[in-house]
Amino acid sequence: MNKNSDLVHKVLSKSNIAVFLAFAMVLGFLISRAILSVTMIAFVLNAVRDIHPRYWFRQKWWLLGLCWVAMYGLSYFWSHNTGEWAERFQVKIPVLLFPFAFAFMPQLGIKQLQAFTLAVAMLFIGGACYSMYPLVGHVGNIVDNYAVSHLLRTPAEDDHILFSLAITLFIIWCVYIFPLLGKGFAKWFLGIAVALLSVYLHVLAARTGLFLWYLFIVAWAIYMGIRRSKWIGIGIIVALGTFFTLAITYIPTFKMRIGYMSYMMIVYNQGEMSANYSDMGRWISYDLAFKAIKRHPLLGVGAGDMLDTMKLGYDKYYPGTKDEQVLLPHNQFLTVALACGIPTALLFTAWVFMPLVWIRRERKGFFFYMAWQILFVQLMIDPVLEIQYGVFVYLFFLLWQGHYYIERVKLKTA
Repeated sequence: MNKNSDLVHKVLSKSNIAVFLAFAMVLGFLISRAILSVTMIAFVLNAVRDIHPRYWFRQKWWLLGLCWVAMYGLSYFWSHNTGEWAERFQVKIPVLLFPFAFAFMPQLGIKQLQAFTLAVAMLFIGGACYSMYPLVGHVGNIVDNYAVSHLLRTPAEDDHILFSLAITLFIIWCVYIFPLLGKGFAKWFLGIAVALLSVYLHVLAARTGLFLWYLFIVAWAIYMGIRRSKWIGIGIIVALGTFFTLAITYIPTFKMRIGYMSYMMIVYNQGEMSANYSDMGRWISYDLAFKAIKRHPLLGVGAGDMLDTMKLGYDKYYPGTKDEQVLLPHNQFLTVALACGIPTALLFTAWVFMPLVWIRRERKGFFFYMAWQILFVQLMIDPVLEIQYGVFVYLFFLLWQGHYYIERVKLKTA
């Protein structure tokens, strides 16, 4: 009886439940907002059970997040569109929950990390298969669609940017944990999974995820060249160049995507600026955001009125733009400034950069920095924290990769 009780206690331990819920959150990200929401709440409740609230306030990163998110909440009083305000504010709630949830999550053992990694690898491979299935028998039609920037469908409600970003961040995690797995099936399976997911990123050819994948591989080559041997670093770069050549030769969607990017550059150099082109749409959103921020530098326009303000800007400076082409500024820093003013944007900037103070000069530090760097680039080109999936991807992968550091900070300050 005692043995059975011990077994149940072990299975239901806080760390085992955390690993299961982490897996369930990734599953929810891929297939269901409802599952994601429920498992995020359960993950937080599991982490903070038996933790007195007074310890929450020892998490300085959480306090910074509380400050800038509170400004989103207060902007209710100068937002006319309260329905839009509610949506913008509620998706930020994980910023108030995840930091101390991860801080109070126990350190995980290698077997737990291995189980999580292999299970999530299977999820992403399944998601990649779902995405590529339409290619069967219809390669030509789909490649033609890439000429007008219509990509393969993806999980995460067809958000190819966040799906490819999540895969890239997961690959960073896999490369980090790979040497810790020992020998045997787990290592072989994970190596094959990383290779397949890397090929898939080229088939999908979502520029953001693909660019960040290349950024990581180049940085990893430099790191290996410095820490191990320059020949290892050179070998990785040579392999990367070979892989790129093969991809552009034999993966038609990737080749078409490169051609589309070249066409965008030609159009831009000819002086054409239109929201009909996705890249130009980003630049237009920056221009209109700067104009609006200059008019409302201290408090912004209110989180609820951002889209309405941008729509007025499009109507004035870029008439004829369709409603579906009206964008929030494709930069999270500009978006925060537009919503709540420049002082709040400065608080947000401090929040973004604060995790860098956790880093130590060790192997873990490099991979945590790379996860941070990848996510920072994403913030610069996309308002990723304005949607539920984006908030999840940002917080989960940053804190999962950095849990070791968060735990150490907690132990030093507790």
